[in-house]
Amino acid sequence: MSKDRQNRILQILRTSSSPVSGTKLARECDVSRQVIVQDIAVLRAANVDIISTNRGYIIQHEGKAVRTFKMCNTDDQTEDALKTIVYYGGVVENDYVNHKVYGRVEVELNIRSNRDVTEFIERIKSGKSTPLKNITSDYHYHTVSAESEEILDLIEEALLKKNYLIIKK
Repeated sequence: MSKDRQNRILQILRTSSSPVSGTKLARECDVSRQVIVQDIAVLRAANVDIISTNRGYIIQHEGKAVRTFKMCNTDDQTEDALKTIVYYGGVVENDYVNHKVYGRVEVELNIRSNRDVTEFIERIKSGKSTPLKNITSDYHYHTVSAESEEILDLIEEALLKKNYLIIKK
């Protein structure tokens, strides 16, 4: 029974274009959320790359191209930078900075659509927090995934044109 449920969880995660909450998985499988948490742990132990985000679980799709971009943009440019990435088909997996005292400070984002960008910007504008990049004078990194290297090349070109990328010479 648990194997069937774990296969159902995998099917739901693989076919979803957005994170799936533990509550929704529990409803779909007719079990408690705690059972889902345990099943996720079992799946991870079996080397299934499931990531927990603040909006739910996602499964890392094999065969994705991944690239890290060193960025520098102002608060006012953040929305445009993120929308540029998702416009070309990228997923902003995370944001991180290299702080001289604290070291690497990283947050998962999983921004994959304009709607995700809008929600992120609204949370920032609520005044409860500021973008992570502000602790390092606007310098930060995004890990971006896409279906192909060609898509990442398009994203890089667009970010370069907008002067959001830092290129080491």
